[in-house]
Amino acid sequence: MPVNQTHKMFPEAVHDEQSRQHFIRSLKVHIAEDIMPVNDSLYKKKIIPKFKKEKGREPISRKEVREALFKEPANKMWSAMLRTSQEMLYETVRPSIERQLPELILKGKNNFAGILGSVKINPSLKMPVYHTAVDIHSKPGAYHTEIVENDDITAGAEYDRTIHLYFMGQAGPNNDDMGRSSSEWLKKKFKNFKPKRILDMGCTIGHSTLPYVDAFPNAEIFAIDVAAPCIRYAHHRAEALKKRVHFSQQNAEKTNFEDGYFDLVVSHLMMHETSSKAIRNIYKECYRLLSTNGIMMHVDVVGQKDPYKKYFTEWNAHYNAEPYLGTIQDEDFHVITSGAGFDISTFFEDNAISFYSSRSDRGEGKGFGSYHLVGAKKI
Repeated sequence: MPVNQTHKMFPEAVHDEQSRQHFIRSLKVHIAEDIMPVNDSLYKKKIIPKFKKEKGREPISRKEVREALFKEPANKMWSAMLRTSQEMLYETVRPSIERQLPELILKGKNNFAGILGSVKINPSLKMPVYHTAVDIHSKPGAYHTEIVENDDITAGAEYDRTIHLYFMGQAGPNNDDMGRSSSEWLKKKFKNFKPKRILDMGCTIGHSTLPYVDAFPNAEIFAIDVAAPCIRYAHHRAEALKKRVHFSQQNAEKTNFEDGYFDLVVSHLMMHETSSKAIRNIYKECYRLLSTNGIMMHVDVVGQKDPYKKYFTEWNAHYNAEPYLGTIQDEDFHVITSGAGFDISTFFEDNAISFYSSRSDRGEGKGFGSYHLVGAKKI
């Protein structure tokens, strides 16, 4: 498995740690490629015929699919294995981060502390309830919890290794395929678009942020997240990769930037980790932050019409501590966009943006998913 050690802040793993992490990756591939297809067969050959016989129609909602499938022993096995693999993911990676945490913190402070970009932490920032109510992704402490008093980067360093395993290596050596794909799509869609300032909301550790540095070399790049440990690590990581980004700890619902400050505001997999109310606040904040002719673009796990294809998001909402990943499937982003002040005639979307590709420069394998892109232009 390609290991994304392409920057000097990346946490190391000794032989036994690496071996355990390779096992988790292999287990996840096995679950995705060998166990999950059983659900496909069950749904087509058993669930649909039985549902039609009882109700005279096929299932029409993610809830109906979940309730029907969860009666099946094979699906229960898949569900138990997937949840267990998620817990093992953190149990495997966290000890290796804690082992080298003091050295990682010193490395960041001494070698990657702000030659190119900058970082601002806000100790008084109130963490949103939708982050504190559950441990997002079943990750103990979620992403905002700090385990040491000064300059903690634990959650960020852990995420750099765990996400590579979670995506099974298919997001590329820098886990940046989503940012690459999104920025490339944007450049093709708006060929004459030359943003001067770009904001990435909910950036975590900047995997999807940094591709915009390369895609728009003349733009000034900013990135925000509520989690201080992630923002600190994101800054060190960007410096190690020689990318200029200005990171700050902020809530995307209400930022401290001036009106009309950005020409492009983006997010990648942020919306499904916020509440329905927060999504609307974020869209209004995007409208406030954008300059005239500025563009808003959000990429997330939305847009599916088939109730069975929504099942995986429904499963995550119930069994992987992602409570809004289910409800976001029912949101009407046309209505949300219009309600935020955008002219609905500028609304755009694309449900064919594939990530985790099989391109040799981005990882391995055949890929396993696509995400939906929605946005609008401020006129």
